[in-house]
Amino acid sequence: MPEQTPTSTLRIAFMGSPDFSVPVLQALLEAGHDVACVYSQPPRPAGRGKKLTPTPVHKFAEENGLDVRTPKSLKPAEEKARFAALDLDAAVVVAYGLILPQEVLDAPRLGCMNLHASLLPRWRGAAPIQRAIMAGDEMTGVQAMMMEAGLDTGPVLATEKARIFPFETAESLHDRLAELGASLAPRALEGLADGSLKPVPQDSEGATYASKLTAEDQKIDWARPADEVDCQIRGLSPFPGAWFHWRPDKTAEPVRVKALMSERADGTYEGEPGTLLDDELLVLCGDSRAVRLTKLQKPGSRAMEADVFLRGNAIIRGNKFE
Repeated sequence: MPEQTPTSTLRIAFMGSPDFSVPVLQALLEAGHDVACVYSQPPRPAGRGKKLTPTPVHKFAEENGLDVRTPKSLKPAEEKARFAALDLDAAVVVAYGLILPQEVLDAPRLGCMNLHASLLPRWRGAAPIQRAIMAGDEMTGVQAMMMEAGLDTGPVLATEKARIFPFETAESLHDRLAELGASLAPRALEGLADGSLKPVPQDSEGATYASKLTAEDQKIDWARPADEVDCQIRGLSPFPGAWFHWRPDKTAEPVRVKALMSERADGTYEGEPGTLLDDELLVLCGDSRAVRLTKLQKPGSRAMEADVFLRGNAIIRGNKFE
């Protein structure tokens, strides 16, 4: 990432938790801003040993010698006072995961700027990247907005758009938007500080909400149209993954198989949804069209390309997925 020199050094707090947030923090450091403190979600048990593990932002901040705070909530009076005592020019928030009380929003001189991975007001909320792909959207992006009490309702400072490709997965789009966000955040922050960028209120018409992913979102219903099934698979790949049940034989217990990649097939077909139309995982969907599964994963196994998966699993034409 090229080094950036801000017109003025700002004293900021950075508030973020997942991988998506790390490139933005790195870009702000490289731009020369004074990161007085980093806020992140508390460490949580992870892995087989359930060892307390810090978030990716927490790890990166410590590696770069930054002060890190991990409160469970910012609502207690003492946490609000600690934040106000930082005497900030601004706070930059990227997928932090905690609600900011009004006192926290009001504490920095320039306010709190949030970087959100959608084109607002579409996909306000927790899972904008996945929801955009699952809905079949053709465009998305990242936006810098000023935070207010509502969920992602604040006025927008700056926007970077990105096309969603037909082969896009949540993982690939996540990585592209993280890079865009890292480029956008320093420019938006500096524009806010020097007055060259003016926040523009969102048009609430057509607002949609990217609610948290649930177990029901993951289950593939082959009776749905092929386009929807394909978007569901790619939008949930690689995590948490869309899944279906397959019985190796009539007496066997069903095996939950994750579908991690797919592509839409041309033409129309006859038969019941879920039926295998060839020996290479072409599956019939509810609109007489089909999707081809190209990457799969069984419980306890690694993810495999379809040809490798089929070598150890006899799934042939005429079989049916539940």
